[in-house]
Amino acid sequence: MQAADDPEVIELLKEIVELELSGVIRFTHYALMVTGPNRIPQVTFFQGKAAESLQHAQRAGEILTGIGGHPSMKVAPVNETHQHSVETILEESYAHERIAIDQYTKLVELATGRSLFLEEYARSMVSAEEEDLMELRKMMRDLS
Repeated sequence: MQAADDPEVIELLKEIVELELSGVIRFTHYALMVTGPNRIPQVTFFQGKAAESLQHAQRAGEILTGIGGHPSMKVAPVNETHQHSVETILEESYAHERIAIDQYTKLVELATGRSLFLEEYARSMVSAEEEDLMELRKMMRDLS
């Protein structure tokens, strides 16, 4: 069975679309809520993260529909903590990115040896998300 024919691959891609769409909401909310003397660059950062999440959702959705799947109209849960300090927002962003890495890593595992296209796509997404984690760690470094 090819990876594209695998119901587990299709379901995982659906979940990735939902997760990335939740990132659009999460990062847009953070851009609206961040305050303080560094607000302007942080707003720009979070708006960029929202746009990136939308691109990731669209790409995953295109692949999903390309292999015969159907994306849901759902968005993964986005918990509102009502905590909007920069430290909290960055920690929540970090946790979100970790979940994305886990999802894309699962896709790598499902695709390996079965679909070079899906495997390379998933590996590139793991790499992109790991780079995002590195950036968030740098941003959090001097906060504690």
